[in-house]
Amino acid sequence: MDRTFVMVKPDGVQRGLVGGIVSRFEAKGLKLVAARFEKLPETRVMDQYKEHLQKPFFPSLKQYIMGGPVFLMVWEGRSAVTVARTLIGATNPQEAMPGTIRGDYGLDIGRNVIHGSDSLESAAREIAIHFKADEVCTYTRTDASVLYEY
Repeated sequence: MDRTFVMVKPDGVQRGLVGGIVSRFEAKGLKLVAARFEKLPETRVMDQYKEHLQKPFFPSLKQYIMGGPVFLMVWEGRSAVTVARTLIGATNPQEAMPGTIRGDYGLDIGRNVIHGSDSLESAAREIAIHFKADEVCTYTRTDASVLYEY
């Protein structure tokens, strides 16, 4: 099984969307293996968004992401990155399909509610930024046998 990193951003937290978002991932069959609610420290924001540090939008992104609490999660399942990205929808909410999280809740690319890893490599890097190995749980869902063909 694969793991992916997902973060409900400050606008999603402020709008009270955390529970509904978690429910979508659970209903899809992904397994929540780590979660934390917090305001991100600058060091982890810099690590999270290191590919954007020199881009003109980074200062406003940093201010936004540090401006309120976020909800950090690690989800596990077969093709977890792809499944999560499909649930999340296009980065620009105006291009996101109805039924996706961004398609249903987002209006602006700068306030798009949620982040999800875009590859297995990114997922591993982002999980390591935000969670220690012993903070990620290993367990078997009781419904695993009806979720997957083995």
